[in-house]
Amino acid sequence: MIIYNVTINIEESIHDEWLEWIKNHIPQVLATGKFIDARLTKVLVEEEMGGTTYAIQYKAKSREALESYYQNDASGLKQEGLMKFADKMLAFRTELEIIDEYTVTNH
Repeated sequence: MIIYNVTINIEESIHDEWLEWIKNHIPQVLATGKFIDARLTKVLVEEEMGGTTYAIQYKAKSREALESYYQNDASGLKQEGLMKFADKMLAFRTELEIIDEYTVTNH
């Protein structure tokens, strides 16, 4: 299984607007049908550049589903965010392969 991870640093001047926007954007990405779920997380390490950093992890159904997302959906979905926040955010994307998963059954 593949995790599509998007890490974004947001300037404080647009933080609240961006956070509201991303909470609407994530369901749009999930609506493509290429992902099983998504997780919005805040990075707790302070960046030298300032701002607040978030990571969004989308669990892809398969490598093929992720490739299909890149080919058919990604540019259109990225465009709105770029138009609204381009000069006030910095984003990079990584792909993570899940090797094994472990869960605690007795909490």
